Amino acid sequence: MASEERHIILETQDLSVGYSNKKVDSVIAQKINFSIVKGELVGLVGANGIGKSTLLRTLTGMQNPLSGEVFLNEKKIKEYSSFQLATQLSVVLTEAPASKNLSVLEMISLGRQPYTNWIGSLSDEDQKAIHFALEATETTSLAHRKCFELSDGQMQRVAIARALAQDTPIIILDEPTTHLDIYHRAYVLKLLKKLATETRKTIFFSTHEIDLAIQLTDKMLVMAKNETYFGEPCKLIEARRFDALFPKETIDFDGKTGRFTIRK
Repeated sequence: MASEERHIILETQDLSVGYSNKKVDSVIAQKINFSIVKGELVGLVGANGIGKSTLLRTLTGMQNPLSGEVFLNEKKIKEYSSFQLATQLSVVLTEAPASKNLSVLEMISLGRQPYTNWIGSLSDEDQKAIHFALEATETTSLAHRKCFELSDGQMQRVAIARALAQDTPIIILDEPTTHLDIYHRAYVLKLLKKLATETRKTIFFSTHEIDLAIQLTDKMLVMAKNETYFGEPCKLIEARRFDALFPKETIDFDGKTGRFTIRK
């Protein structure tokens, strides 16, 4: 069991991310190295424009790395077919779903697409996965409501439920607390922590809620201007890695409390 839990499920080696245009590379972040094991909750933090979303798109195979490698279960991500990738990782983006006219149950059921037959009928196993996702995200009472009727907080839980129904070892989320009030930001991050602990899925998410991420995550990836740092939050604090995130003349980081304060 111990060896299973320590199995590296997502890893990068000297990864550089950015964009290529007419054979000219525009590097946003480089020399990114980290490894994540099964069941860990990992937060990705950094200032706006630092490259968090670009990194997530690269980790999920949506765009190619400029250099270096991404490994899923010790296999290069570029060696997976689209179908294989859909059974290994699920993605929750900040964009609203294409059709909010679907019911919550229909939206969550879409997570089973990698496993359904050619006519899309749901098996008993599919139904079981959907029921589990509803229960785990406390969305059972919303099942027959239309998505356009939901609040932002409810819709985010539905999006997470859809990813859970997909039943992949890894769930990657791009800023899951965007547009939420402070209660729902805390609720969603606590939900992710609970799911990682209870389901042993690896959950990797970007966030601006650095204070909350420090309290809840097992590991964090800190993207600064010219460097990235990876490790346990307490060790990153000890190494003063959060100090470089924002201009010192505006914001201070208090290592004792793990909080940012505005300079007066």
